[in-house]
Amino acid sequence: MSGNFRVGLIQMAMSAEPQQNVDKAAARVEEAARKGANVICLPELYRSQYFCQREDAALFDLAEPVPGPSTEKLSAVARKAGVSVVDPIFEKRAPGLYHNSAVILDGADRVGLYRKMHIPDDPAFYEKFYFTPGDMGFKAFDTRAGRIGALICWDQWYPEGARLTALQGASVLFYPTAIGWHPHEKERYGAAQRDAWKTIQRSHAIANGVYVASVNRVGREGDPGLEFWGTSFLCDPFGMIVAEGSIDKEEILIGEIDLARIEDVRRNWPFLRDRRIDAYGGIEKRFLDKE
Repeated sequence: MSGNFRVGLIQMAMSAEPQQNVDKAAARVEEAARKGANVICLPELYRSQYFCQREDAALFDLAEPVPGPSTEKLSAVARKAGVSVVDPIFEKRAPGLYHNSAVILDGADRVGLYRKMHIPDDPAFYEKFYFTPGDMGFKAFDTRAGRIGALICWDQWYPEGARLTALQGASVLFYPTAIGWHPHEKERYGAAQRDAWKTIQRSHAIANGVYVASVNRVGREGDPGLEFWGTSFLCDPFGMIVAEGSIDKEEILIGEIDLARIEDVRRNWPFLRDRRIDAYGGIEKRFLDKE
């Protein structure tokens, strides 16, 4: 790892036209690079509106292979700007086999691929219909800026994925995301839901002594649809918010990954040192039933 670096988080709204979304994403990556970002992350499934609100086999046509049109476009932008990009896509792996994935671009090179491990199936988040769970495990990737991790949306609720990625040396965990409110729930539960979402990710930063970057979309999609709550943010290893977006505006957040900060927090909160790796048998089980 060469030293400190800056990350760019692209919070954007999606149109119904995939090419418009890809073109906008490319332009925002260029803008983030001009603002000094070295590693730039886009929202989950940014090429389209969030299609998982319903089950429709025709929507599999939105998927693309790796490499494919989106990754080629973003790779060209990354090469020209000299940056790395976390490029989340709807991946067509083979006929009838699809993943919710993130391609790690380092300039013109593809240096990694992550396939979303945890797949939700909730009202208006019918992802199990579309996505096969990832089979590559949790991974960290080397980029020209530093070693990073990439997980996706629903993964952010599970401490195991964050831990395994951090243990591979990632200094920042990126979570490209598509999360929002059901309109009928917002007034009663909205504030608590968004607060829980921020809290769990800040806890990953604290428990692992790493930065966490969550990148969400904004806007209302569908009728009644979902209202995506934005609030993209970067927090440091102490769980403190370094940069945070609004709930409803497109914007680019820039923040620094300070390696000395990681070292300092881990020295004073030595959670990795004090882990009882000899005592965690059973964590791999679904539930510890009574004998």
